[in-house]
Amino acid sequence: MSNPPVKRRAFLKLGIASAVVLAVGGGAVALMKPGLVGGKLSPAARLVMAKIGQAMLVGTLPTEQAAMQAATQALLERTDQFLAGLPTHVLAELDQLLGLLISAPGRRLLVGLSSPWEQASSAEVGAALQTMRESGTELRVQAYLGLHDIVCAPYFSGQESWAVLGYPGPTPV
Repeated sequence: MSNPPVKRRAFLKLGIASAVVLAVGGGAVALMKPGLVGGKLSPAARLVMAKIGQAMLVGTLPTEQAAMQAATQALLERTDQFLAGLPTHVLAELDQLLGLLISAPGRRLLVGLSSPWEQASSAEVGAALQTMRESGTELRVQAYLGLHDIVCAPYFSGQESWAVLGYPGPTPV
């Protein structure tokens, strides 16, 4: 099931609504627990992104616990590298989004996850993300799509994920 494309007017409304919600809600939370520190994931954001990554990448990550932890750690390191290439305004919005997700109210309202990130299973996080993806609220859908891109771009850029895709790697020149 694919999401319908966002129309320009709806996209502009979403941008304005997102800015207001994130500025009001995320601004205060981001000051208490920032999502990014020095352009990299904060410790709390690393936990959130690890849980989200493990849920989104079910079936592509190794199933053995130590190998999964190593793959998740590699994902987080590549995510920090990915973030280094983003414009300042995108980093500011991501900082606010992660600040919201770190907070209990943000986790519950935006993601729909009642369990704390530390205790949430991959199945719980996956179900909450699916609800976000299928939400009638454009803000939740756009937040999901942003998280999806922030997980998938760094993960699938890693050589260890290429075998899952059947990609042999770049052709030597």
